[in-house]
Amino acid sequence: MDRVFFDNASTTPIDPKVLEAMVESMKLHFGNPSSIHKEGRTARTVVEQARRTVAKLLNVSIGEVFFTSGGTESNNMALKGAVRDLGVRRIISSPLEHHCVIASLDRLVETDQVEIVQVPLSAKGLPDMVALKGLLEDTDQKTMVSLMHSNNELGLMINFEEVSQMCAEHGALFHSDTVQTMGYYPFDLEATPAAFVTAAAHKFYGPKGVGFIYINADHQIKPLMNGGSQERNMRAGTENIYGIVGLAKALEMAYGDLESRKSKTKEIRAYFLEELQKTVPEIELNGDPENGHYKVLSISFPPSPKADLLLLNLDIAGISVSGGSACSSGAETVSHVLATLMPDSLRKTIRFSFSHHNTKAEVDFVVKKLKEILEPTSVMT
Repeated sequence: MDRVFFDNASTTPIDPKVLEAMVESMKLHFGNPSSIHKEGRTARTVVEQARRTVAKLLNVSIGEVFFTSGGTESNNMALKGAVRDLGVRRIISSPLEHHCVIASLDRLVETDQVEIVQVPLSAKGLPDMVALKGLLEDTDQKTMVSLMHSNNELGLMINFEEVSQMCAEHGALFHSDTVQTMGYYPFDLEATPAAFVTAAAHKFYGPKGVGFIYINADHQIKPLMNGGSQERNMRAGTENIYGIVGLAKALEMAYGDLESRKSKTKEIRAYFLEELQKTVPEIELNGDPENGHYKVLSISFPPSPKADLLLLNLDIAGISVSGGSACSSGAETVSHVLATLMPDSLRKTIRFSFSHHNTKAEVDFVVKKLKEILEPTSVMT
């Protein structure tokens, strides 16, 4: 076995059929979608077909879907646009949000534009819904709630429908980073409304460098970038045609095979946990795995010299996993999520995230290597 990739929350390999669709588009659709000649019109048609595909899968209007470079740009667009253009002066969020959300909120505070309120969290890291309701009731300022659907490190999941309903009842805007759940859980944004929803193609077996933002037609904002009329005047710059084609194909495939993929991934995840608990009984599970994202397991190992180098040793053994998110410098640093929830812990946390492509043979290989790495070391007290 060459390599085992158990880091599917950081990215996923491009599906061969997605790659095929992109290559075909590269051959045929070289025109600039802003040009009025035949090649330009053909390219424009391809982009709009992709937009229709995404809109249909989310049950929204095609005028509410805008293609971007990914989740980071989309989240920046939603948060900064809501403050600048929609009069939002108070944002309720969580210290466990993705770095791009936290950094955007910090920037808004620096410019004295908005008050940031952190919703209290349970011991597992879930938002306290009673407290959230109280925060929504205790203000006369225009408010936005920004909570990611699933935490990228722990797999924690908010109740999207409950938050949506609560925001609607209190006249608040709802923004959700769905980068980890788009393509894994169904969305009906007509039945369960949000002001903004963001996604990235490389999390659901599409290409990197492309994503989208859903902007509810009732909450229109101005562009984050200026200089062109592309994306219905919402995003300047020539469209990434091939990336957009790949995104639409990947999302269509994900939802066309949703239950099968989910079943296979859950089976692998359950088998891994069962085998690992037999081999390393001292492990502890972070977050709320029974109710969390079915592809993620955040596991802490007892402190020891070998555990400190576990991420590196697994990589050397041919196993790709993560100590947290993979969106920073690439260096292993203390996760802001774990620092918030377990500030004094000496245990070593590894995030294992699975795919319908993974196999039980791969699980057996990883568990065997973990045993070899950890077994010679006595546990420190």
